[in-house]
Amino acid sequence: MVNGKEAKSRRERPAKAPLSREAIVDQALEILTRYGLAGLSLRKIAAALDTGAASLYVYVANLEELKSLILDRAIGDVKIPPKIKGRWRVRLKAVAWSYMKVLIARPGLGQLAIQSIPVGPNTLRLMEAIAEMLLEGNLDQLAAAWALDAILVHASAIAAEQDARRGQSRPLEWMKPALEDLNPKEHPNIAQLGDALLAGDGEARAQWGLEFMINGILSTPIEATKL
Repeated sequence: MVNGKEAKSRRERPAKAPLSREAIVDQALEILTRYGLAGLSLRKIAAALDTGAASLYVYVANLEELKSLILDRAIGDVKIPPKIKGRWRVRLKAVAWSYMKVLIARPGLGQLAIQSIPVGPNTLRLMEAIAEMLLEGNLDQLAAAWALDAILVHASAIAAEQDARRGQSRPLEWMKPALEDLNPKEHPNIAQLGDALLAGDGEARAQWGLEFMINGILSTPIEATKL
């Protein structure tokens, strides 16, 4: 009895779940969703798992490796459409769009995708699907490899931008006063574009950007670039 109260036996307490890499990644993803990338730390993850930070190093080398594992786990939610002969462009846009939406769904994932390079099973599954689609489009190996990288970087950058603007209902509105006060003699081309600079929501712009990427991939030979 302690201070007039009966002490609870340790045997009566619920047993801690065994520590594992999977449990660590699950908890890290939960903390990322709640606090964003700035709030992610090994100490916070360890505290949530009721253990010490040092014990995590048995399963992950450091925070950077854990970030890659988190990202790969999230990429497992990307939807890859079934193969339909001759529909590789439609499928490519669909899988890139799904990847982008997965990154935008959780705070910090878009920024994490820019910072980390995951090479887990889910990432390899995504890369394999995109590579298959690009090769079906008759791109040569180097063009397909570069295109795969460009598509993932583009989608990650859009997601990171959306993540940074999370909570802002109309993020481009701050530009409106500057455009209205613009001197058309000094900036005639910007003035000519006018309201078009602010037109379209984030989804419409992102969808157009993916079409732009795919069309550009098909019309830009490797020989046109400086190696």
